[in-house]
Amino acid sequence: MNRSELVAALSERAEVTRKDADAVLAAFAEIVGEVVAKGDEKVTIPGFLTFERTHRAARTARNPQTGEPIQIAAGYSAKVSAGSKLKEAAKGA
Repeated sequence: MNRSELVAALSERAEVTRKDADAVLAAFAEIVGEVVAKGDEKVTIPGFLTFERTHRAARTARNPQTGEPIQIAAGYSAKVSAGSKLKEAAKGA
């Protein structure tokens, strides 16, 4: 399902216009992005998803072409965890 299909499904299920559903989806994505970028808290939709920022430590890796060790700087990444209801839905229950 792509974004336009999701917007259509949301508008049908919530009985709102596609424009309103698209605005809500855009606002949701923006808010989640802002909270994750700050990194001081996580966004949780109970039973469905959790979004959070995690720290990745600096590490040494190898260049696959030369085998030469290279340093990879510390950084941050986004972590998305599935909740219990989403896991059950994925099992086909």
